[in-house]
This record gives sequence, structure tokens and C-alpha cells, in this order.
Amino acid sequence: MDRVTEFEQSRSSLFGLAYRLLGSAAEAEGAVQDAYLRWAGAERESIESPRAWLAKVVTNLCLNRLTSARARRERYVGPWLPEPVLTSDGTLGPLETAEQRNSVSLAMLVLLEQLSPAERAVFVLKEAFGYSHREIAAILDVSEVNSRQLHSRARRDLTRADERRVSNPRQLETLVESFLAAARDGDLAGLEKLLTDEVTAWSDGGGKVTAARRPVHGAERVARLYAGMFAGAARVSIEIGEVNGGPAVIAAAGGTLYGILGFEVVDGRIAGLRAVANPDKLAFLSRQLSRSGWLAGS
Repeated sequence: MDRVTEFEQSRSSLFGLAYRLLGSAAEAEGAVQDAYLRWAGAERESIESPRAWLAKVVTNLCLNRLTSARARRERYVGPWLPEPVLTSDGTLGPLETAEQRNSVSLAMLVLLEQLSPAERAVFVLKEAFGYSHREIAAILDVSEVNSRQLHSRARRDLTRADERRVSNPRQLETLVESFLAAARDGDLAGLEKLLTDEVTAWSDGGGKVTAARRPVHGAERVARLYAGMFAGAARVSIEIGEVNGGPAVIAAAGGTLYGILGFEVVDGRIAGLRAVANPDKLAFLSRQLSRSGWLAGS
């Protein structure tokens, strides 16, 4: 098998790894491309396991990027949210279980920002890709004991994520459909019934489009926010699609993607809404939707 073919067989998995580590599709693509250049120039005879070698290269490239990315995010205008990715086409790999879907949710990717780069790497490699601690230790150049410690700390710090898992995708989809119908109708009472009392809405416009620069808290305020938003979107095509492992509202018009709205659910009600409208962060998803023909009909 030639080098290009061998790398291409791993590209999807490597992109999924890089995206989970960075929360950015654009940066993940860059990391995978840099890994290919290193792969193309490496001495093939010295590589015992291509899978392990490539995972190590991509992980370390992402760890280097995380340092500069965090500095940029501290200067970011308004709430920072991950770049959304269409997952119905398998871009991030199989998402057959609740755990797999949760690993790429916007809520989980935001929580991963709380971890140190090493903790994040261990957690993703172990939880999302099933690497053993021996393999992770070799990838990160740490001891097996240290890998276990990093994983334990990461799991402890991410315990809140367990509350956000939804075991029944259809239940979540029905909830999103009900939210969309109530918002379109301006039904404030109906919206509030779908939201928890402590619901929070985040909007990421990056200072490039109009978006709330602070989180909005409480069922009444969030209901009014989205009832007003959908009332002014009469000419916008609004559909539900699978984004980051779960149903999300996708808004577009004239072939241009304007934003997505993702949901997290606790005890059968919506506890968090995350809207991404920054055009830079929508570029990857826009390309995905264009390839599928979805934007052509907007």
C-alpha cells in the first residue's frame, strides 16, 4: 500500500481526534495536513505502527495549537463556542451510542476547555478512541501511572457532563421540534414549559455579527429572546439537522448559512442553548451543507 492511500484511510479518524482536542474544524484540518507532511517525509522503516505514529503526531500538533488557541480565546469577543460540524455524514466517525454522541456535543467540547491540554488529550484518547493507558503513555511521552492520574482528574472535573447525556435521541429530537414550533408561533408560555428554570443561552458572534455578548439566564428571558429572534426570521429557511451528534436548528437564506442552535437537555427539558453565528466558525459546516445540496434549497 502506498503512503498516500495509507494516510487517507486514517484521515477521518485523525480529523475526529484533532477536532475533539481543538474544538475547531479549521484548526483540525490544519493539524491533519501538517501530520500528512510529516508522514510523507518520515522514514517508513522506522514506523512500527502507523496508527500509533499518526495519533502521536496529531496529538502533539494539537497540544501545541491549544496553547496559542487559549490565549486567543481569552481575547475573544463574547462567549466562545466550538465550531459546529455536521455529523450525519460520519465526519467525526461512528456516533452510535449516547457516549459517542456526547463526546462531540457542543456542551462537552465547552467543558473540555476546563481541562489542561494533557488531561484533555488523555480523556479524548481514552474515552472517544479506546486507547489503553499504555498506548496513551507512549503517545504523550508520560508514564502509564501518570496517564491514569490525568484521566482520573479529567473524569472528576467533567462529572457535570454526565447529567447532560440523553439516552433517547428521538426524545431530544421531539423536544427540539416542539421548541422550534413554539418559537415560530411566538408562544412564550409554550417555550417556557420546555425550558428548565435555570436555563442558559449562549451566543457566539465573535464580534462579527449581532449576538448577545453575555449569557442569557432564566426561562422567561430565554423564551423572549428566541420568540423575538424567530419572529424576525420570516425569510430565513430553518430546518433541523444533526450537528455535533444531536439535533440542531440550522438557519440559512439565499445559499448562505447564518447560524446553528444546539441544545442540551436535563430531565426532559432544555437546560442550555448554544447559538453559533460567527461566519468564520460556520465555514466548515457551510461546505458540508453545500456538498449535501442543503444550502441550494435555502
